[in-house]
Amino acid sequence: MNKTITNAQEKFKEILFEQIARVEKMKQSGDFIDYNTLDKILIGIVGGDGIGPAITKEAHRILNFLLKDEKVEFINIDGCTIERRAQFNKAIPDDVLGQLKKCHVILKGPTTTPRAGDEWPNIESANVAMRKELDLFANVRPVKVEEEGIDWTFFRENTEGSYALGSKGINIDDDVALDFCVTTTQGSERIACAAFDFAKRTGKTRVTCVTKANVIKTTDGKFLSICQQVAKDYPGIELDDWYIDIMTAKLIDKKRRTQFQVLVLPNLYGDIITDEAAEFQGGVGTAGSANIGKRYAMFEAIHGSAPRMVKEGRAQYADPSSIIRAAVMLLDHIGYTQKAKKLEMALDICMYKEKRLVITGRDTGVTGAEFADYVMETIKGLS
Repeated sequence: MNKTITNAQEKFKEILFEQIARVEKMKQSGDFIDYNTLDKILIGIVGGDGIGPAITKEAHRILNFLLKDEKVEFINIDGCTIERRAQFNKAIPDDVLGQLKKCHVILKGPTTTPRAGDEWPNIESANVAMRKELDLFANVRPVKVEEEGIDWTFFRENTEGSYALGSKGINIDDDVALDFCVTTTQGSERIACAAFDFAKRTGKTRVTCVTKANVIKTTDGKFLSICQQVAKDYPGIELDDWYIDIMTAKLIDKKRRTQFQVLVLPNLYGDIITDEAAEFQGGVGTAGSANIGKRYAMFEAIHGSAPRMVKEGRAQYADPSSIIRAAVMLLDHIGYTQKAKKLEMALDICMYKEKRLVITGRDTGVTGAEFADYVMETIKGLS
């Protein structure tokens, strides 16, 4: 028994040193990159797994169409498939990581994360690894349904919480298993500031902090406390806080949900509640997200890789709307605001208003390529 506890203590000690080193690195990080100062913006295209390459190809075509005369260069990055990650037993193979770090922004398709019982080794999520390696601390997910009065923007902390150490839990013995949740002052401050800065820049008047601080008192308590401190620097913007369980209920409360504007959350809660929120605009297949850091940014669909569609020969019918939404966010992030607005408007027309072509995921609807052509034709009509 003593040896068992000693081994667990040693592993925990190793984790503590890793986190202390990460905090020191955060303290030394510089300012956000200014894309206006770059001679050329390098955009990495990562297909991912399953339907990822099929849908990412269509978003890439649309970006090419919109940016053909601009100071950008696209870099195709292969090798981030589950097969290759399993071959090297790494969440991101070294050569892929090297290519990613040469880019300024990345458009990424969904990747497969192994789980217990799968045929793949227990490697870390490629998404989680990419967020940590590139320090993409802010996961930003907008959800907007005008006719319902819904206009939400979620700021999910991306590098801490319950996911940061998800592959480093300890099986103490056959009876006891422990996982870890980490919250730091620096990590909480920068996501809170990002949420309040966005609110200030866009004229929002409320930021909502979502935790379970009444039960998870140390880590969630720290996150809430720091959000309260940051709020003092933003007069005119109200901070309120909700617990995650009641928040999931209030998002479907028609009287209450229209009052929420900007929401800031730890990692796990943000992952769960943004999937719920996406259902209001048609499901996770319609939603994109941004992963923002000071040096790098990555934009992706929020759904999975749907390997069944590939096995059934239906990948060409996969809906690219989610990653096209991510492309909207990418354009806005690198300074092409008008092009972003035009793409978003065209996508809304194609998905919700006109709906001349419909994707069903099968041959009963159009292919992703046909839908992307429809979006580009609509953009031309807006010119």
